[in-house]
Amino acid sequence: MKFVRVGLALAGMIALIAPAHARSCKAASSCREAVEMWCNGYSGADRDNDGIPCENVCRTKAQVDRIKAEIGCDHR
Repeated sequence: MKFVRVGLALAGMIALIAPAHARSCKAASSCREAVEMWCNGYSGADRDNDGIPCENVCRTKAQVDRIKAEIGCDHR
């Protein structure tokens, strides 16, 4: 049992430090999460380069800009 718990703990830690590009827009549950992934390097979030990542959860550039300002992201 001890090894199982250690394995589960390690798996949880790996999930927390996984790079942003390991995620996808389909996995984003909110615009904030999508913007955070985008700002942390998930370049696939804005494939059409309109400044709106993961358009399945982010609807407007104003919404994205507001979140970027809140989290201190300077992604262009």
